[in-house]
Amino acid sequence: MEPTTYCTNIHPGESWEEIRAGVLAHAPAVAAAVCPTRPFPVGLRLSGRASLELDAAAAQSFAAEAATHGLTFRTLNGFPYGRFHHTPVKERVYQPDWRDPERAAYTLRLARLLAGWLPEGGSGSISTVPIGFRRGFPETDLPKAYAALRGVLGEMAELFAKTGRRIRLAVEAEPGCLIETTAQMVAFFAELNAPPAHMAHLCVCYDCCHQALQYEDPAASLAALAAAGIEVGHVQVSSALHLEGGDLTPLARFVEPVYLHQAVARLTDGSLRRFDDLPQALAARLDGVASWRVHFHLPVFVAHTPQCGTTQPFLQTFLPLLAPDIPLEVETYTWSVLPPELKMADVTQSIIREIAWVEAARRP
Repeated sequence: MEPTTYCTNIHPGESWEEIRAGVLAHAPAVAAAVCPTRPFPVGLRLSGRASLELDAAAAQSFAAEAATHGLTFRTLNGFPYGRFHHTPVKERVYQPDWRDPERAAYTLRLARLLAGWLPEGGSGSISTVPIGFRRGFPETDLPKAYAALRGVLGEMAELFAKTGRRIRLAVEAEPGCLIETTAQMVAFFAELNAPPAHMAHLCVCYDCCHQALQYEDPAASLAALAAAGIEVGHVQVSSALHLEGGDLTPLARFVEPVYLHQAVARLTDGSLRRFDDLPQALAARLDGVASWRVHFHLPVFVAHTPQCGTTQPFLQTFLPLLAPDIPLEVETYTWSVLPPELKMADVTQSIIREIAWVEAARRP
């Protein structure tokens, strides 16, 4: 069974030196606690800036240094390009999107770095933006974005032919974006129309918080992907807020200025109403709401907060359904904006506790 790891986007840092320092300050202790007898495959977040600063020699030096701590790299987080902590991010997290040539260039820089870190014959995946944020993205721009995606898949196929390392682009459904549901993901794969040899380098980064936010059934979601021949490259194990009833005000304390916290209301007739951020949902004062779910990545071992429940039951159903070789990454990047009572230890100890919870939950 593939060891459960975590995504280093929980650690602040945009320059290569900041990212390197964050990894080495925390990941060795996590590895020693949860994976002491075999290599620990860290889910590495590299910003656009870091991808430009990190040349091949420095990358190999870092890999050698990391190996002394038992760390390896199989998955990269190529979603947030720019600054990701301690400043308002909101919808800028989706920029550049797939209309911008820099998104393709950045992704290919990551692919070359990952190919250098993988063992001979190895495979890995890079998570990415689901095309772009829906607001301000006209349908007429889709052909440009699709062309960029096809170009990157072609480059990844060439990289595989040259190196023997198979890198896959893992598209991550995201609330408020052009792909937010499993059905939309299936449609995207059908519409992209890349050659089959290139489509072999496309997969899904499955974020559990995001699909729970859509009130999806875990088994049905995975079955729909499998029926369409879509592989899950890696899974981001994360949990959202869940509130029974229509009064959303108990969650007002989760409003904060850094990240988008998309909210979805499930009405009593079963339909969904979506909002791009929690303040908009609070202002709507909807009637006929059975429950709410809010995009706020919580430590996965948290079943309840003082205000509400969580979507932990989604994880408890979902995790045992996965093949044992699919990489799992705990992803609680919101650590810095969590309410104090949810920071039950320091960040390293919280990650260790999350991984232990996942390891127990993934066993049927």
